[in-house]
Amino acid sequence: MSDLRILTVQDISCVGQCSLTVALPILSACGIETAILPSAVLSTHTAGFSGYTVRDLTDDMPAIAAHWKKEGLAFDAFYTGYLGSARQIDYVQDIFATLGRGRALKIVDPAMADQGKLYPAFDLAYVEAMKPLCRAADVIVPNITEAALLTGLPYREAYDESYVAALLDALEAQGIGTIVLTGVGYRPDETGVAVRQGQKTDYYPHRYIAPGCHGTGDVYASALTGALLRGLSPFEAAKLAADFTVLCIEKTQGDPDHWYGVKFEKAIPELIQLLDQATGASGL
Repeated sequence: MSDLRILTVQDISCVGQCSLTVALPILSACGIETAILPSAVLSTHTAGFSGYTVRDLTDDMPAIAAHWKKEGLAFDAFYTGYLGSARQIDYVQDIFATLGRGRALKIVDPAMADQGKLYPAFDLAYVEAMKPLCRAADVIVPNITEAALLTGLPYREAYDESYVAALLDALEAQGIGTIVLTGVGYRPDETGVAVRQGQKTDYYPHRYIAPGCHGTGDVYASALTGALLRGLSPFEAAKLAADFTVLCIEKTQGDPDHWYGVKFEKAIPELIQLLDQATGASGL
């Protein structure tokens, strides 16, 4: 599995543990050759920092893809995170269609909303642009807010299993193959993931650690992607990614100066151990 090559498309924050600064090292630690296509470059991420710089790379994306086509490059998998505009979504769909090798696996994290609200840069037109990208994916990794927006169902802060089932049913009805719904908790002290595949739903609860940490969604989606490419089933990959994300948060607790992300780097040895145990491998 170490010979697979993945392309991940998302922004890069030069400081702040999120997006590509998380995806590249985690996927590499999983033994996957990782190529990147930055959608934007930020001096820092946008949560808690002020005066950050942003360089939009939308206009560079088609030229980069054209060069790859000219060189005969192709990818065994794609993983998308934060995309800054509907134009970028269109470019990614073209990349899916033209730069895949065989039945390339497509993982989409529709990173656009949380806690009942769209991120400030987005509107409902962006949600509509995201829907066909999700339909083109093999696996999507939305949180509850994003699932509600993608389906048109009302967002609920308090919910039960029937509401989660309705979200999954509505996403599945759109033709999405596998759904990994994150941030699903039925008790105050727990959260978890609900995985829908082939009309079957599995749920994995784990400890909820407050307050929330920036970038954990990117940590989770990256570990999930790496585990899928190492051959784990969607549910086993979802469980492993959850366990790894909790480890990252635990390693960050007690350090008030490290407020801008999680110390995922310190948990990478455990990630490799978890993968080797799950796959029966003795190393990468």
